[in-house]
Amino acid sequence: MKNRKLVMIPGPTPVVRSIQDQMGRETVAFGDPNFIKDFKELVDDLKTLWRTEGEVFVVAGTGTMAMEMGIANTLKSGDNLLIVSNGFFGDRFIDLAERKGINVDVISSEWGKIVPVKDIEAKLNEKKYDAITVTHVDTSTGVCAPIKEIGEMLKKFPEIIYIVDGVCATAAEPEYVDEMNIDILLTGSQKAFGVAPGLAMLWASPKAMERRKSLGRIPEYYIDFDKWLPIMNDPSKYFATPAVNMIWALKESVRIIKEEGIENRYERHRKNARAMQSALEAMGFTILADKEYRAVTLSNAIYPEGIDDAEFRKILAEEGAVVAGGLAAYAGKMFRLGHMGNIDTHDMVSAIAAIERTLYKMDKNTELGVGITTLLKELMA
Repeated sequence: MKNRKLVMIPGPTPVVRSIQDQMGRETVAFGDPNFIKDFKELVDDLKTLWRTEGEVFVVAGTGTMAMEMGIANTLKSGDNLLIVSNGFFGDRFIDLAERKGINVDVISSEWGKIVPVKDIEAKLNEKKYDAITVTHVDTSTGVCAPIKEIGEMLKKFPEIIYIVDGVCATAAEPEYVDEMNIDILLTGSQKAFGVAPGLAMLWASPKAMERRKSLGRIPEYYIDFDKWLPIMNDPSKYFATPAVNMIWALKESVRIIKEEGIENRYERHRKNARAMQSALEAMGFTILADKEYRAVTLSNAIYPEGIDDAEFRKILAEEGAVVAGGLAAYAGKMFRLGHMGNIDTHDMVSAIAAIERTLYKMDKNTELGVGITTLLKELMA
């Protein structure tokens, strides 16, 4: 019998049975009264949990579409945008913005480090900016940006729209829209929510909604806030067909979050991440991100001397765990291990055990049990 492969990439993440069951329900008409009720409850819960007096949009699409939605509804051609990039996915905003004729400046960090808040503030003082983008967790580096501190600093620049890419952070790293002075928070369903790919979510503060109003008619159609807002306020209305079963799946994910308690969920992710990172270090890997700014959703592990990336990941897959490769300059030098969403202790122990078995197959001098012991000690501390 073939072993089930544990998918431990930075997304899609494992989908638990109760969420899978919602995806497998018999599909109903989008005008079905029970579905309308479910959709409205989901939107209300997302507003409450992420603490905003603004709006929430839940639309069929990806995190990249949510990035484009955030830009399209707050900026126009000729506006100035500062992109704070901690890696590969932060840079994605460059192409998105330039295609709209937006003037882009980029402030980047060395991979594994953050852009210091004081450097961002200094850049903002150089000229008038209309918006700033920050990737909360960049999966290419495993770095977690200090979005709360950036939001606090941005109170000195009240005209600037603060856009946070939460694709690999939302529902795992603390994010409170209004309290953190965030204007746009965006994410996708397939990472820390533990749902299959297919839904984009975006929170827009009252300030962001005012900015949208000031733009008038925008070139974009499907991702226009004005097209979706009537549906978010009253899902019985129609603009484009909602992803019925995906909405149910996300609603079940949010039910799980509410049952766990969102603060407890943040703490669980923090504890699990520190345990996984300590276990990897005990086995001889180096974590790319600075310790102070390591994400809780994934670990980017640089190989010890002599480990071949392709061989390691091939054997690891045979041992039952799938991880992602490194990107850009770190391609072939590290792997990326996701540990977010609804994974549990069994998943983490299985992943670390598979990594240990892989190392042993590659080098019989590998000391077995070090990773598992470290992981369990950290989890039980």
